[in-house]
This record gives sequence, structure tokens and C-alpha cells, in this order.
Amino acid sequence: MKKTLCFDFGNTCLKCAVFESDIFKEQILLPDDSLVTIEKLLQQHKPQNTILSSVINHHAAIENILNQKSNFHKLSYLTKVNFTTPVSKPETIGADRLALVAAAVHFYPDKNNLVIGLGSCITYNFINQYHQFLGGAISPGMEMRFKTMHEHTALLPIVQKNWNFPVIGYDTKTNLQSGVIAGITYEIDGFIDYYASKYNNFNVVLTGGDSAYFAGQLKNKIFADLNFLFKGLYAISEVNNCK
Repeated sequence: MKKTLCFDFGNTCLKCAVFESDIFKEQILLPDDSLVTIEKLLQQHKPQNTILSSVINHHAAIENILNQKSNFHKLSYLTKVNFTTPVSKPETIGADRLALVAAAVHFYPDKNNLVIGLGSCITYNFINQYHQFLGGAISPGMEMRFKTMHEHTALLPIVQKNWNFPVIGYDTKTNLQSGVIAGITYEIDGFIDYYASKYNNFNVVLTGGDSAYFAGQLKNKIFADLNFLFKGLYAISEVNNCK
């Protein structure tokens, strides 16, 4: 059975997904991007195909190892994809956004799709029914908002997320939690409302580590898929690793 390893090196964490044929089997959280870590994964799974999506300055030798031990592809603006990017500078599109858009076109090909990725930043990625990635928006993610308010003020403390926060905060901590968490919820609903008013046959996918929580808070109907980025990487790998 063919195996594919899909690596996602984000700003917050390093992850790898294992696919057997086209079936998602598991996600592995990597402790680091050392050569020992990567070689151990390759020895364990012996993949035929690998793909890397990276938005960090990862260990340079990783790509050489993956290329030696598998059919390897590094996601970039030069990657063959199932959509067009009619933007002024396609080379500036993040690898993570390319993967999310590829997944949307693959799984919902006849829809106008808005894919919302909850990560270090929140990305809003709009792909029309003609498979054109038109762009969207980027805003600070949840942890970034908490951290920024603490670091750029004299007295506000650093606060951790707590899903049981009151919308009307009663002290500094709960005011910050409401401002960040409820603020993100209203922001997402606002963007969805805007796109829904402009486009018919409209579909929304929410993904990222906290997508399950936010999906339950939104007034709009959406699909939540924690592994949507990995599914996009797999689809891209199938196109670019055909040998």
C-alpha cells in the first residue's frame, strides 16, 4: 500500500500526516526539525511520496534527505496546483494557504469557497467556482492577540484561553478573554456574512487547532475539518509526485 508523508512546518508547531493511499491515518507532532527526527519517520513509515509545506527557516538538509528517500516535493508558488492565482505576486502566497485552497478545489469543486485557517495568524482564503484563488485576508491569531496586548501595554497581564469566559467580562482577565475569543468569533461571522452577500453557491470550511470550538460558536453554517490542510497537501503531492 502506497504511503505518503505530508509535512507541515508552521510558526507554532511542526507536524506530519501519514496517508495510506488516499486515506488519512494519523497526525504526528514533531519535537523538532532535526535530521534524526526526519530520518526516524522515514525509517518507520518508508513512504513512496513526501511533501513539505514550510513557513519557517527549517533545517536545510531536510529537503535533501526527503529527496533521497522518496518522491519529494516542496510546496511553493512554482508547484502545480488545481487552481489559478490571478494575483500580482503569486510568489508571496504562503505555502499553508496554497494547501488550503487546493483542498477546497479538490473536495468542493463546484462551490465558491471560503477557507478559514486558525493558526498563528487567521487566514481567510477565497476561491471562486472557477477555481481562481482571489486572496482574502490575514489577521492575528488567538495567542498572538493575547501576547501582543501584554507586550505592548504596561499593566495588562498575559492571559491564557479559557472557553468558559463571559462575554461581558467582570475583571481584567475575563475582559481580555472576551475581547480575544469573542472578538475572533464575531470577526469570522462578519467575514462570512460579507462573502455570503456577494456570492451564491457559497461554502465555508474552518480548519486549524481551535476550529472545533469556534465552529460551535458561529451563527453561520460551516464545515469544520481539522485535517483540511493535510488533505490539500496530499492532493498536491499526487499531482507533483507522479513519476
